[in-house]
Amino acid sequence: MMQDNQGQGLPELDIHNRRMLLPLAYHLDVVDYLRREERHAWEWSGSGLMTDQTEGVRDAMLRDTYRLEPQGHPAVFEACHTAMARLGITAPVTLYQANDGSMNASLVYVPGEIHLVFFGPILEKLDAAELLALMGHELSHYLLWSLGEREHYRASRVFDHALSYPDARPSHRETARLLSLNTELFADRGAAIAAGAPGPAIAVLVKVMTGLTNVDPEAYLRQAQEVEAASGKSRGLSHPEAYLRARALQLWWADDPQLADWLEKQLQGPLSIEALDLMGQSRLTAMTRGFLARFMAEAAHGSDEIDTQLRAMFPDYGRAEEVPLDLTQIAPERIDDATRDYFIALMFDLAMADPDAVDASMLAAAKIAAEIGASAQLTAALRRDLKWTKARADKLVALAAKAA
Repeated sequence: MMQDNQGQGLPELDIHNRRMLLPLAYHLDVVDYLRREERHAWEWSGSGLMTDQTEGVRDAMLRDTYRLEPQGHPAVFEACHTAMARLGITAPVTLYQANDGSMNASLVYVPGEIHLVFFGPILEKLDAAELLALMGHELSHYLLWSLGEREHYRASRVFDHALSYPDARPSHRETARLLSLNTELFADRGAAIAAGAPGPAIAVLVKVMTGLTNVDPEAYLRQAQEVEAASGKSRGLSHPEAYLRARALQLWWADDPQLADWLEKQLQGPLSIEALDLMGQSRLTAMTRGFLARFMAEAAHGSDEIDTQLRAMFPDYGRAEEVPLDLTQIAPERIDDATRDYFIALMFDLAMADPDAVDASMLAAAKIAAEIGASAQLTAALRRDLKWTKARADKLVALAAKAA
């Protein structure tokens, strides 16, 4: 295997342009969840990590690609070494050109070695700065998966395995999707670090998307801001949409203090009971307990029937020990309509558990619905599910507004 271990005389990045390349919050949350809640899967993910994969990689690449050598492609290797130096990576390098015509690049992960594969005419389409950005992006995958005890590679391995089964849970698929989206944003940051600016990294995104030879990153950022204003959260399965990636990189490079909130909005959107990842499931479970406590405090009464209903939801539920939910956590912009309907259904379950307390319970439900911007959903549910007349439902909402 042709490996190139040298990289002498490489230009250093200006110290003032250095950025810290750290895992995103979602990466840390996933690893923490797996360690805490999925110990068996986490222990399995650490098995066989040091198995020698080199021979399998070599055989596959020799059959299916053209292996690049430093003598024939000095600029490509120079860019790779420069990017490695700027990202703090030291490892032997092997580069390959595949016979696929689509412009792209990818990393074949082998611990302790760099194996990069290029597809289509991408090496011919990029200028020197863009080539650095491309290398930085792919090398950042290697960097992320090599951090610490390779915990981020292990997390990826868990979900690759889970999704290989046709009956994989929706929460596993959603977690894997969001993990992949965040990984691409991490790699985009590495691309900007390698190139010394976000512009070349954005240019690579646009060139891969369009196949063009010349693009204007600033023009695309203006376009991205227009699209962002009219779009919801990312629907990408493995990569965020290019306009989101460009904006995310721009905000990160500028140290925008709103970046974390922006990323949550653009990648995950409002909490949705119909699209929960694993952490979202845990979060909604905790919110449900708090919401029930908030409803009981508003209703200001209890009964054996209601206590039985609470224990049917949570066998260990104790009204005195539960902490009421701060309703700002389920404000209109923080949850979607399906999740609002879920909270309304919870209140209905408790209200109908005790026939003697229906009126008081429904008034409490109407007050809470008003606070979370769900009065319209409450009215619709009263008419649809409980067959209330419009006049009766409207009267309840008016009483709640008056009481508030």
